Amino acid sequence: MKIISWNVAGFRACLKKGFDDFFKEIDADVFCIQESKVLPEQFEYSTEGYYQYLNPAEKKGYSGTLVYSKTKPINVTYGMGIEEHDHEGRIINMEFDKFFLITVYVPNVKRDLSRLEYRMQWEDDFRKYLKELEKKKPVVVCGDMNVAHEEIDIKNAKSNRGNAGFTDEEREKFTNLLDAGFVDTFRHFNPEKEQYSWWSYMGHAREKNVGWRIDYFVVSNDIIGDVSNALIYDQVMGSDHCPIRLDVNL
Repeated sequence: MKIISWNVAGFRACLKKGFDDFFKEIDADVFCIQESKVLPEQFEYSTEGYYQYLNPAEKKGYSGTLVYSKTKPINVTYGMGIEEHDHEGRIINMEFDKFFLITVYVPNVKRDLSRLEYRMQWEDDFRKYLKELEKKKPVVVCGDMNVAHEEIDIKNAKSNRGNAGFTDEEREKFTNLLDAGFVDTFRHFNPEKEQYSWWSYMGHAREKNVGWRIDYFVVSNDIIGDVSNALIYDQVMGSDHCPIRLDVNL
């Protein structure tokens, strides 16, 4: 199964920047989208051969997730079932025969870190949610997790330490997730590779490849042997993020 994940930074905007070309060329079995920023009535794009699932934020033009899948899931749920967290359209959970696939758009702590305390609670609740799912079958998580985990995952580690997305607290929560029985698939296959999935729009960061790796495929330890590839398509334009890919034989 070929799975793609992409924070499109606004689905309608990305449609005007080549999304359709990449979507058709990559021919994914499942295509997961974060920061879709669309409501059902604003939806203008559908594609033959895919089931479509949308979880919009209640706030217009904000957050949201979207999935296209060639295979109809056994079940689809939205959010993690915690009222405090489920107003921003951040999670779609699709249950397949042998695993759960969750696409997630993790909350940003904001530049002034005003949402850091909330993020810490969100992280703890999300980890517990995944571990509950694991009691039934393995889990694949993909999406914008809004953290560069290690110094290798960010171009200028020293000058960014403590900034949103590279605080010690956020990085520790990602470590906690891995310690709870999950694997960062890209780093599993590429222990020393410096490759990024997000670049600021400022200072020609993408041209200079001054980036961050904040988009991930994370899988249950039990199925890392079934993962054959984890890629970053850093040459694909259309958003400040680029698509990432997982090949899993389940």
